[in-house]
Amino acid sequence: MVQPSLDVVGIGNAIVDVIAHAEDSFLVDQALAKGAMTLIDAARAEALYGAMGAGVEVSGGSAANSMIGLAEMGGAAGYIGKVSDDVLGKVFRHDIDAAGVRFETAPSAAGAPTARCLILVTADAQRTMNTYLGACVELGPDDIDEEFIAAAKVIYMEGFLWDPPGAKQAFRKAQAIAAANGRRVSLSLSDSFCVDRHRAELLELVEHHVDILFANEDEILSLYQIEDFGEALRQVGEHCEIAALTRGEQGSVVVGGGEVHTIGAAPVARVTDTTGAGDLYAAGFLYGFTHDFDLARCGRLGALAAGEIISHFGAKPESDIAQLVAASGPP
Repeated sequence: MVQPSLDVVGIGNAIVDVIAHAEDSFLVDQALAKGAMTLIDAARAEALYGAMGAGVEVSGGSAANSMIGLAEMGGAAGYIGKVSDDVLGKVFRHDIDAAGVRFETAPSAAGAPTARCLILVTADAQRTMNTYLGACVELGPDDIDEEFIAAAKVIYMEGFLWDPPGAKQAFRKAQAIAAANGRRVSLSLSDSFCVDRHRAELLELVEHHVDILFANEDEILSLYQIEDFGEALRQVGEHCEIAALTRGEQGSVVVGGGEVHTIGAAPVARVTDTTGAGDLYAAGFLYGFTHDFDLARCGRLGALAAGEIISHFGAKPESDIAQLVAASGPP
C-alpha cells in the first residue's frame, strides 16, 4: 500500500465568510434563528447583505477552516470544494493557497457564483450564519480524485455536505475510496439543524462508515434524539473508533480505545467570537492524531486551537498556532 503524503484531506462547502457585528434586535427584525446556520437563496443573500453592517470577507467553510488551521500548525493538508471563477472564488483560492493547503478542485466556469456565508456576531459572541450555497451545489463525484483521497491518512468531511445532492454523492465516493485504501474517515456533524434535516442518513454513516466523529453537545444529543449527554457518549462510543465531543466552556470529552478523557476548555481572557471554534478544535485534534499523539493530548491541542479562535473576531488564527503543539503537553 502506498504511504500517505498528506495528513488530512478536507471536503466541504467552499464559502467566503462575510462577518459583521449585529445587535440582537437586528436578528429579531430579520427573523433569524440565533446561533443557527440557515440556508438562504440568492435574493435573500442580497437583501441581508444590504441590511447588515460592514463586514470582513475571508475564505471560510467548516472543512476549509479546519484544513487552514492544520496547515498553520505544520501539518500537510489538502482540500476539495467548489468555487466559481469569479471575484469571491479568487479570494477563496488565494487565502487557502497562502495557508499552504493543497487545493486542486477546478472552478466552475459558468452557473452560480461562489458561495458566501453572512455571519452575524452578537455581543455574547454567538454567531448566526446565513449561507447561500451558490457554486457549492455543483460539487460532485467527478471532483473526487482517487489518488488525492488515497494520499491522506485521514479524510475529513462536514455534515453540511448532506444538503446538496451532488455533494452527498461526492462524500459517499470519497468515503469508499478512503476505506478501500485503509484510510480513516472523519466527520463533523456541523450543526444541530443539519442533523435534524438528515438524521437517519447521518446516523447510518456514524454507525457504519465513520472512524472519527466530531460533534458539539447539541449535535450529538440531536443525533440520538436524547437529552442525556452521558447516554449519548455511551452510544457513540459503541459506533465510532473515536468521538470528540465539545461542550463549550465545559471543554470536551474524547472517547476511544475503551477510555474516556475529559478535557478542560483553554483559558481565554475574553470570548469575542465563537465562529470557527469547532473547526479549529478538529484541526488541532486531527493534527495530533496524524502525528501519533495520544487521545488526551489530541483533545488538549484541539482545545488550545479553539481557544485561540474565540479570543478574536473571525475564524482564522491570528497568532502562531504552531506553538500550540508544544503547549499541548509532552509527546
